[in-house]
Amino acid sequence: MNYKLFGKTGLRVSELCLGTMTFGTEWGWGADKETSKKIFDCFANEGGNFIDTANRYTEGSSEKFVGEFIHSDRDHFVVATKYSLLDRKNDLNFVGNHRKNMIRSVEQSLKRLNVDCIDILYLHAWDFTTPIEEVLRGMNDLVSTGKIMYAAISDTPAWVVSQANTIADLRGWTRFNGLQVEHSLIQRTVERDLLPMAHSFDIAITAWAPLAGGALTGKYLLKKEDATRLKETSERLNARNQLIVAEVIKIAEEINASAAQVALRWMMQKPQVIIPVVGATKLAQIQDSIGATKMQLSADHVARLNEISKFELGFPHDFLQQQGVKDILFGGEEHKLSNHRL
Repeated sequence: MNYKLFGKTGLRVSELCLGTMTFGTEWGWGADKETSKKIFDCFANEGGNFIDTANRYTEGSSEKFVGEFIHSDRDHFVVATKYSLLDRKNDLNFVGNHRKNMIRSVEQSLKRLNVDCIDILYLHAWDFTTPIEEVLRGMNDLVSTGKIMYAAISDTPAWVVSQANTIADLRGWTRFNGLQVEHSLIQRTVERDLLPMAHSFDIAITAWAPLAGGALTGKYLLKKEDATRLKETSERLNARNQLIVAEVIKIAEEINASAAQVALRWMMQKPQVIIPVVGATKLAQIQDSIGATKMQLSADHVARLNEISKFELGFPHDFLQQQGVKDILFGGEEHKLSNHRL
């Protein structure tokens, strides 16, 4: 397995990240401890060192399992966890982005993981109530006291992240070096603002649901005679997305790969570095995902996948790409500018 730098840091992480939301059966699905260990060992034996969990996953079992699994070689692994989601119902201070919940949640995660320091701490989801300065100072204090090494953020608007890193850079505080978002061939809208913003600030991108909840494996693909069922399924299984899945399967058959491998490889070959967060409830699933590190898609395959999954960027992006607008901006001389960013 190859490795990537984690944003604007020297931290080396594997090109796939093991998602451990499936570690534990408290939510009625997922893998028991024995199966989780097999999945973890398979990932680690293939060179994977990047592990993703959260305080909320399987009521804490995910962090406990991860802590046990990494214990014999703790410093080899890069462990990311998250705070923000509830640890106790009906208590506003056991949830949210604010400092009190941040510190409380981190202390509990350290105990469950049985570590002295968390490698990467993500803010899990933006709550639209906590001032960004409070979040940044809290993260900065956690780095200063050695409770975490790096700060990151997930499921947050681009304008919030860009504001945060601008403030952090100006004040010399800890910045966000990682951004986790939902991204797949079925969900590409993050390409409007979040991915360009991350590129501009040199923020590492990790993508959750890179297989769209299993939809891109083809296991939910409907036959033509079942088209009436589309109205009863989730957005991931609508008519547009069925066409995307069908193309993924077609390419997989052409190159003797699995549909999951094709979908993951499309993401891994994008110009901007994106690290898929891959989860599994069975050993065969993580083995299949790891296979994406050992293959390549041709330029034609990538083009076909981009075309079948294309979407409208919307305003102002589509507007600014119009030739008439470019002519006004560059006086008809755009072709003479060799290093422009359009």
